[in-house]
Amino acid sequence: MASKKITGKGLNISGLRVTADGEEILKGVDLAIKAGEIHVVMGPNGSGKSTLCNTVMGHPFYKVTGGKIVMDGNDVAKLKPDKRAHAGIFLGFQYPREVAGVTFGNFMRIAVNTVNKARNKSYMPIGPAQFYPLVQNEMQALKMNKKFIGRCLNEGFSGGEKKRAEIVQMLLLKPKIAILDEIDSGLDVDGLKAVAEGISRANKENGSAVLLITHYARILKYLKPDFVHVMSDGKIVKSGKASLAGKIEREGYIKYE
Repeated sequence: MASKKITGKGLNISGLRVTADGEEILKGVDLAIKAGEIHVVMGPNGSGKSTLCNTVMGHPFYKVTGGKIVMDGNDVAKLKPDKRAHAGIFLGFQYPREVAGVTFGNFMRIAVNTVNKARNKSYMPIGPAQFYPLVQNEMQALKMNKKFIGRCLNEGFSGGEKKRAEIVQMLLLKPKIAILDEIDSGLDVDGLKAVAEGISRANKENGSAVLLITHYARILKYLKPDFVHVMSDGKIVKSGKASLAGKIEREGYIKYE
């Protein structure tokens, strides 16, 4: 089942070729995600999954040498990362960085105010007293201790807490498409369930489409994707329904390499 190009709202990646340090990593990726859909990309190490995420978000290390990245009918491939965020693209990192001197609460308030102002010029930025209860509600839903709102971003956070913090950001920013790069790695069972519930809520309540990168099918016990894709050697080599993830879990990737 191929990922067909869409004409309405959503993300269209067509013929995407990308190099890094002179080496071609993506070799003609085609992927179409309609608004509100959940897509999962699986594949072995080195297949290009993280490169795909970073390229869509506009990381300068990766050079697009061919193809298009179209969001809601607009080519975003030449936009800077902040402009892509304004357009509604969000990237949840596999290894979230620590940021000294900036509290999680302040980081989120500035990010939400900046993105909303870019999307709506009449938007009035909100202050800490109004904003912090919103953050705390999302943290509580993800079973994340509310004291982290006053800590510097990701400093002193465990691996699981960093991943939950990424989901809090996604829920508050309400992107059109959330790209989540191995957001399930390093999570225990409780963390995995909480993160999956957060992703489902962003999808259902905010209408966020989701592109989830993962190695394993375990998160799909709690998350129901519309499509699963297999990436190998810089290309999407197989697409199917959720059952494809179970087949990969049983048989591995070797038949797709």
